[in-house]
Amino acid sequence: QVQLLESGGGLVQAGGSLRLSCAASGRTFSNYLMGWFRQAPGKEREFVAAIRRTGGSTYYADSAKGRFTISRDNAKNTVYLQMNNMKPEDTAVYYCAVSYRGSIYYTLANDYDYWGQGTQVTVSS
Repeated sequence: QVQLLESGGGLVQAGGSLRLSCAASGRTFSNYLMGWFRQAPGKEREFVAAIRRTGGSTYYADSAKGRFTISRDNAKNTVYLQMNNMKPEDTAVYYCAVSYRGSIYYTLANDYDYWGQGTQVTVSS
């Protein structure tokens, strides 16, 4: 079993920054893909960014490119999402998720095996 714990959410003004963290514990593997998703009220959960433990390849949704940066600390089994120049449309519950399948796919919720409980991010205009 794997547990994921997100932190770092909160309220920020438009143009501001937040950094989310996701710490993995329990059974862990030498290789994984970790992603961030978000879900706004009345909308489907959408992909934001992902990173591979081995090699560090990163992937971003178009809405995140140029503003968000995903990174990892393998020693701490922790992944971060640095969000800059935030916009009101970034308001959502942000979830981290992990996949141990070694798959090339990363944008769909079904691509992942375990999920965190989510952290609220609110951007005021």
